[in-house]
Amino acid sequence: MELKKRILVTGGAGFLGSHLCDRLLAQGHDVICVDNCFTGTKRNIYHLMDDPRFEFLRHDVTFPLYLEIDEIYNLACPASPVHYQHDPVQTTKTCVHGSINMLGLAKRTRARIMQASTSEVYGDPEQHPQREPYWGHVNPIGPRSCYDEGKRCAETLFMDYRRQHKVRIKIARIFNTYGPRMHPCDGRVVSNFIVQALKGESITVYGDGSQTRSFCYVDDMIEAFVRLMATGDDFTGPVNLGNPGEFTIMELAEKVVAMTGSRSKIEVRPLPFDDPRQRQPDIGLARSMLDWEPKVPLEQGLAATIAYFDDFLRQGDAVAAGAPRA
Repeated sequence: MELKKRILVTGGAGFLGSHLCDRLLAQGHDVICVDNCFTGTKRNIYHLMDDPRFEFLRHDVTFPLYLEIDEIYNLACPASPVHYQHDPVQTTKTCVHGSINMLGLAKRTRARIMQASTSEVYGDPEQHPQREPYWGHVNPIGPRSCYDEGKRCAETLFMDYRRQHKVRIKIARIFNTYGPRMHPCDGRVVSNFIVQALKGESITVYGDGSQTRSFCYVDDMIEAFVRLMATGDDFTGPVNLGNPGEFTIMELAEKVVAMTGSRSKIEVRPLPFDDPRQRQPDIGLARSMLDWEPKVPLEQGLAATIAYFDDFLRQGDAVAAGAPRA
């Protein structure tokens, strides 16, 4: 039986963080959820508030945190362009100062720490699919740079804290993930398309829709996090975590329209600056080191996500009309 641990999840009220809190509590651990609620929301963790093993702390990781813990999952940072470009300087601070503060905490407590990095470290890749040894093709001065370069610097800090201070680190490079509790206004394609389709609005596809993404359901991603954290101290990553199944943006839009039964039309708009044309993980390392690969097919994951947003929008309409929530 696994020993009970005291685990810190930064960004724990966010999309991925709240699901991770669910999983860790189900395993019997004590969980401290830290979030400044910029993109995270208490709505995602209301169901955990009465659990005696769960604690919520509103805190910004750009400031030091003093706790006694066994493990840290560092997920704190807005992850969609709409949010991370709102205050790009703060985004970089969250990646860099936040990592320094959490690594310092891990150093003091001798905790194992996982960094939620991103496929964005590969930029607009010239290698396809992307493998971990690839150094990437990133614009250091563009509008996405606060996030891309912030995450790259965080990886540097993690590796240097390991080399210099022997901190026990893990680095996960997360590819596009979707599922219930995504922010409805985060600008990412899955949430955008589903909300637009459910509202009967035009589905906005940027570019000609031929650019590709790989979509991993949240339950699969959380399983990967837990398995990565459980590996020996000699394995640090970085390791790609995502679904290698590749779809064009237009294929996704058409699938969402069909699954929602929407009458929405697809509207094509210019592609944003620096938007990558291709994004697909090579997960050979995750398969060999974590014995992991995604299990949830896109249609099944989309069905669960559509049901979540349908309920979310209905509750919003009920609140706006002054009706009690179901």
